[in-house]
Amino acid sequence: MISPFWHRALPLLFTTALSAADNDARDQLIRQLDQRAFGMLEQRAKTVAAIITREAAEKRRAESSRPRGDRAYEWLLSVLVPAAQLRILPYNRVVRDIGGRSSQALLAELSTCGTVRPASDPVPPEPGIFCFYLDRGWWRLDLPGGSIDRSDPVRSLDVSLLQERVLEPVLGIVDQRTDPRIDFVGGIRGTRALEAQVDAGLAALAISLYPTTVEQVMAVADRGHIMPPKSTWFEPKLRDAMFCHLL
Repeated sequence: MISPFWHRALPLLFTTALSAADNDARDQLIRQLDQRAFGMLEQRAKTVAAIITREAAEKRRAESSRPRGDRAYEWLLSVLVPAAQLRILPYNRVVRDIGGRSSQALLAELSTCGTVRPASDPVPPEPGIFCFYLDRGWWRLDLPGGSIDRSDPVRSLDVSLLQERVLEPVLGIVDQRTDPRIDFVGGIRGTRALEAQVDAGLAALAISLYPTTVEQVMAVADRGHIMPPKSTWFEPKLRDAMFCHLL
């Protein structure tokens, strides 16, 4: 994968080479000394019909009043990645406690949201299905398909459905960003990492989600909305501390 960076002073080319091993990547930073080659890259970028940026960047831009362009905080490092080369994994959840309920009581409450049955696979096969791990067993919750408004790109996301149908009404978790009872596990770690936390007593419940698709991210961006928190786990990830800017 090749991702060009544009900067006012220093054109850079950043490449990520993935090996067969999981999460094993080699990064390389190249300074583009040939301004003609850099100009070709810049021209190619202008032909792209739409550029999807991270929601944090969009929010910061929206909150910035009368940008002048000469202040450091107005500039953000951006990465352009072809959609065909982008991989989105699920962003799974673990819940520290289930509010003093027994496992059977929780499953009974979940059955009011949809069909609950034992899961043969801890990975949901399609959107609108969640897998729950508790008491060393996996269970599956299927939401009624007709109850999901697919015309709403944000509310139809599985992370939004989980929040609206399960986390808040059943478990009392109103804000996932601040509630200490919930934590997040990147999909790169697999479902065994979820099982390990519950089996070790670090969590009472683990939730395996179907990953958000690139098309869903684009649909949210096209409407000018912001993705919910912890809704995407992108791979490959850029390595930390590759770029530093002194203030």
